[in-house]
Amino acid sequence: MIRKHDCLNNITAPIWNFHLVLALGIPQLVITFISAIFNSGVVLGVVFSKDLHKPIFILFCNLAVSDFLCGSSGFWIAMLFITDPQSTVVGSKQLLRAYAFYAMSILATIYNLVIIGIERYLAVSRCLRMTYRITRNQILSTTLVIWACAFSLGFMPLMGWNCLEKDKISALYSPLCMDYLTFITIPHCLVVLILPLFTYANIIIFLRKHKGTMETLGQCQATYRLAEVQVARTSVLIWVLALFSYAPFFAGVVFDSATQQCPSEHSRAIYIFRNLTAMMITINSLGDPIIYSLNMKKLGHKLRFLKLPSNNRIQVQAIEQT
Repeated sequence: MIRKHDCLNNITAPIWNFHLVLALGIPQLVITFISAIFNSGVVLGVVFSKDLHKPIFILFCNLAVSDFLCGSSGFWIAMLFITDPQSTVVGSKQLLRAYAFYAMSILATIYNLVIIGIERYLAVSRCLRMTYRITRNQILSTTLVIWACAFSLGFMPLMGWNCLEKDKISALYSPLCMDYLTFITIPHCLVVLILPLFTYANIIIFLRKHKGTMETLGQCQATYRLAEVQVARTSVLIWVLALFSYAPFFAGVVFDSATQQCPSEHSRAIYIFRNLTAMMITINSLGDPIIYSLNMKKLGHKLRFLKLPSNNRIQVQAIEQT
């Protein structure tokens, strides 16, 4: 177990120097600033468009808001790092508040990514089967649940689950507690890596199944193939971006939990890696509006051509029943 006061007494020399702080801090500031601009553009574009009533665009807007907050809190943390880099090693109340907002926004982003994948599967199912329709009120209720969960879990450090005056401190993310980081990080990283991949794989399987049905009727359309390719490309981009963004942070938390060392016992390279993981998470916030707003819009146009005429739909349902 890491004892906070013993570790603080062992810190004799600063880990950072001026040039290294600028080399790590300035790129983080630039990336977070660009991310905020991109996500602000998505929010404004959705709000002033005629598609705000559509469930998927509400989710796009909600994702952009969470990514905007993620970039903003990342900017806050980067400023604290530049002005007082040693505080990111020993911890402070101001850094604790910044980490809480950062955790809240990251959790909201993860929940939004998962819900968008589920909504896309239901949208494809509805488009081809006309069996279930997601209403605007259901999506709005879902977004409220997303933010309620993100606030309650992300702000736990501000409500007492922190290690400002306690043991079990995280060496890399002080003043957060190691057990809190483990509780938050491991399940949510698994969720963001597994569930989106699962939902988009099911969309591809669903499209292939209906393409086979259309071939049986002698009405196979090339649009099925185009939609399948679009889903495959989008799902690969989503999964690779999530892996690139969250896996290093996940590895850092696992390493921190396994080593149980004081900050002074870690090499400078470990803290450089910690700062790079923050940049990667910000890159995820920058890539989300590009992937979802552009690729999903193209997919939506292709899905419109997959709606079957009423007589063909009856034949398809008859085949499925047999």
